[in-house]
Amino acid sequence: MPNTQEIIQKAGAIIDQRIRAANYCTLTGIDSDGCPATTTISISKHDGIRWLTLCTGVGAPSSVRFRANPKACLCLNLDGDHMYHIALMGEVQVCTDLETKREMWYDGLADHFSGPEAENFAVLRFTTKSYSLWVDYTEVKGAF
Repeated sequence: MPNTQEIIQKAGAIIDQRIRAANYCTLTGIDSDGCPATTTISISKHDGIRWLTLCTGVGAPSSVRFRANPKACLCLNLDGDHMYHIALMGEVQVCTDLETKREMWYDGLADHFSGPEAENFAVLRFTTKSYSLWVDYTEVKGAF
């Protein structure tokens, strides 16, 4: 039976595979009425499950939401032959500094923004505080 660290590493590898396949995750925050609000968004970069970045517009609902309340949950799942569920709870920081935007830029964003210097381009940096993972038919929960 895999140990916690092995499952965390496998979850990070799954995220890496999802990025290469241009797949998406769901990102949930709290709206101005105090209700959960979920969006589907692609992950640009990550460090295992410790932090992930996602790119969006400065005025997008998710940017506005996380400026007001940084609490968030990020979720990836897949059924079929390789079932898994990765739920990460933490906080989102909205980054608009040029250094971060250049570092997190990837080619797929050119369909939406003129470049990393675009004023309407923002990076959401999700930092994991706790996790609930179901990988290889093993459940692991914990916190950083």
